[in-house]
Amino acid sequence: MAWFGRFVQLANVKNSARPTNPNHFLTSLSHFSSTAGPAPAAAVRSRQPNLAPTRPDEKPRVVVLGSGWAACRLMKGLDTKAYDVVCVSPRNHMVFTPLLASTCVGTLEFRSVAEPIARIQPAISTAPGSYFFLANCTGVDPDDHSVQCETVTDGISSLEPWKFKITYDKLVVALGAEASTFGIHGVNENAIFLREVHHAQEIRRKLLLNLMLSDVPGISEEEKRRLLHCVVVGGGPTGVEFSGELSDFIMKDVHQRYAHVKDFIHVTLIEANEILSSFDDRLRRYATKQLTKSGVRLVQGVVKDVKSQKIILNDGTEVPYGLLVWSTGVGPSPFVRSLQLPKSPGGRIGVDEWLRVPSVRDIFAIGDCSGFLESTGKPVLPALAQVAERQGKYLAELLNSVAKAGGGRANSIKEIALGDPFVYRHLGSMATVGRYKALVDLRQSKEAKGLSLAGFTSWFIWRSAYLTRVVSWRNRFYVAINWFTTFVFGRDISRI
Repeated sequence: MAWFGRFVQLANVKNSARPTNPNHFLTSLSHFSSTAGPAPAAAVRSRQPNLAPTRPDEKPRVVVLGSGWAACRLMKGLDTKAYDVVCVSPRNHMVFTPLLASTCVGTLEFRSVAEPIARIQPAISTAPGSYFFLANCTGVDPDDHSVQCETVTDGISSLEPWKFKITYDKLVVALGAEASTFGIHGVNENAIFLREVHHAQEIRRKLLLNLMLSDVPGISEEEKRRLLHCVVVGGGPTGVEFSGELSDFIMKDVHQRYAHVKDFIHVTLIEANEILSSFDDRLRRYATKQLTKSGVRLVQGVVKDVKSQKIILNDGTEVPYGLLVWSTGVGPSPFVRSLQLPKSPGGRIGVDEWLRVPSVRDIFAIGDCSGFLESTGKPVLPALAQVAERQGKYLAELLNSVAKAGGGRANSIKEIALGDPFVYRHLGSMATVGRYKALVDLRQSKEAKGLSLAGFTSWFIWRSAYLTRVVSWRNRFYVAINWFTTFVFGRDISRI
């Protein structure tokens, strides 16, 4: 053990060489203070640290709230030679949501659909004035050009949240939206949403747990049927794609690896109106036929109440379940509603044709949290990934042109021409329905005419399109390998 003694001696030498002055650490953080020059240690400890306003010899600062489609496309396109970029979000990655349903049943691994922010915009990790803060925004002060933030913690046993303030030259609000529950009792407590990676992880663990519990001796047939009844509420693309993935999982994997309970597991999709309402009528009929053929039971009804083991429909029908997935659209979060900013119909942050928030300076809003004001004469755009991505790209180009014209600083944009306003053109919609079948609707609107396809060719187009849209080559490789291994060896059913 002579090597251990030498290691201890070396550690003691290094510790003795460290500076013992407590002001050393505080001085190294002086650029986070809102006041210039050194300050006494006691004063710095008692004062809330801030990311101070930019100086004339520094680049202007763009603060981005969020890490979704809109925020990440914006950060990817921003000219980091012209701006410092500061991102504030409770997650340090972007989720490729179109493939999230595939992770719930083991078709893809969770890491395949998550892209770190630092890979999307490397300046976050390397540039001296650019940062990523794992935090929630708790307030916006347009007059002070600042946002208040609070760090994210991992439960009650972790550190206390740390509060701080960031001053901005330009602020982009891209906070996304949250799942709509329509005020129905019991949804938040008993249902699982499908918007984040941790939601997919929870669904996968719950599904596999119910499969294993149902095989335990002594479980009645009625309880087996309840445990293995997967109910999906919402017939939009997310709900339909998850139902299709789940039916594939049941037919190809459960029947082989859980043969004792294969006759008890089934899927029910509940929709108030009709599934895939934005798609062509022919495609909707095709989707209904394919889902029914795959064993998915389609129920038209409105959920009235959600209990811990059953849901109650408006006609009084009780539907027992073991897994409940809620996918009924999205709406503004309570924080977005609380902001003292103009609002569009539906409670989103109101923006003009250039995605600016009127009546305040240097604030923009993009993605699912924003919508055109009624005064613009434009409809509120749907909460789609392609809308958010296009808005992020447009705003990045606008801010880059503003910086070149000398308008990057706070309160300096009013005399600069912003160019063409934002115009959205719908590129089409796609959805998979399982069994190597999918729908491709390339119409620009529900009333317009255009190409629509269904079947295996559409499924190949669906996979090819999303493989090319995955953010990085690393994740494209992950997705392709996952698809190949699933095809050859089946889905991973490990409950980790």
